[in-house]
Amino acid sequence: MEWYHVGLGLLALLVVFIGIGLPIPFALALASMPFLLHIQGWSTALVSTELKLWGVWIDYVLLAVPLFVFLGELIGRSNIGANLYQLMHRGVRVKGSAAYGSIAACAGFGAVCGSSMVGSLTIGGVALPEMTKLGYNKRLSSGVLAAGGTLSVLIPPSLILLFYGIVTDTSIGELFIAGVIPGLLLTLLFAVTVFIWGRMYPSHIPGADNAPRPSVREFLIAFGPIFLIGLVITVSIYAGIATPTEAAAVSALLTTILAFAVGGLTVRGFNEALFATMRTMGYLGLLLSAGILFGFVLTYYRVPQEVSELFLSYNLSPVMVLAMVIVFYVILGMFLEPVSMTFITLPTIYPLMQAAGYDLIWFGIVYTITMEIAVLTPPVGLNLYVIQGISRGTIPIGDVIKGCLPFLACMVLLIAMVIAIPGIALWLPSIMK
Repeated sequence: MEWYHVGLGLLALLVVFIGIGLPIPFALALASMPFLLHIQGWSTALVSTELKLWGVWIDYVLLAVPLFVFLGELIGRSNIGANLYQLMHRGVRVKGSAAYGSIAACAGFGAVCGSSMVGSLTIGGVALPEMTKLGYNKRLSSGVLAAGGTLSVLIPPSLILLFYGIVTDTSIGELFIAGVIPGLLLTLLFAVTVFIWGRMYPSHIPGADNAPRPSVREFLIAFGPIFLIGLVITVSIYAGIATPTEAAAVSALLTTILAFAVGGLTVRGFNEALFATMRTMGYLGLLLSAGILFGFVLTYYRVPQEVSELFLSYNLSPVMVLAMVIVFYVILGMFLEPVSMTFITLPTIYPLMQAAGYDLIWFGIVYTITMEIAVLTPPVGLNLYVIQGISRGTIPIGDVIKGCLPFLACMVLLIAMVIAIPGIALWLPSIMK
């Protein structure tokens, strides 16, 4: 069987299964099975499938995923995220402090949680009612919070960077540290966007809030937990003290202690965080397992390598290849969520980028930024519906989308900057070696 028969067959089956409403993990697995049976026969394929699925569930590196998910759920169900937003908002008495505070709180939350949706849900659940009460324009407030949640995807630890490292077999620690400067730069671009918005439409942003400044005790309670959790993750991984999995375990334990001690977490909230983590991992675990089968079939028939050779045979410039890949992901992101895209497409795309001469750490950052764009583009922009849901229908989905457009422009600008100046992503990892 030729490689292009396999590639087109997998794609066709996948489209059919997703089109009839089958969940993506099952669609991936079922699309893989006919080709797996062709390779090994029924009995051998059954045994090898079981071994591959079991290998995913006992993989030490993958253990970091549920731990980081659990960490984010704990913060979301305690007052740690709410306290951080209040600190950022009340601590700065300038016009637009609630918008700037939302961006800063999302960035701080991103330093301890790698989920975009959890970031928007946690900070947005506190900030959106406050900004509405203060008189912020609905498009601005919803756009700030939907886009702000994407900072959790770029600022480490990031689940997308973690999955990218697993699929491409690149250093997760280097990927995490490569995301620091682009993440901070994107935070700054978001803040500049709010400033320009305020200058263009002064009525959209109320004057400075005269709420009392937080006391030293309130500052420590709000900032201390995020600082400690972020410090444990950052120092332990980048100093070589612990692997990402070990850092995730220690930070999850620390988060549990802090959430109970200063975050107001209840036993009921703790149980809800556990069950929410299990529900999330039930889906992600199936997706990871199915992705392994899908990737095995692709690799066996050398589909990624053949696709790379096909593209290179046309003598396309590396820039042209990169542009085509970015456009492909922006379009695909309108219909699929980032984790699914990672396991469906990345096994084929990353060998192509490697053959075109791009550094995989650098491409990981470009890829992650395109995933941020994906969660803000309709019709399947997860963060859009999270913010609209928080508003309880008071903000139409159209206003949320329009509010995100300037921030989407910031992400496009950041991609251009990372392409023009690769050191934005590669400088920090290079000096840490």
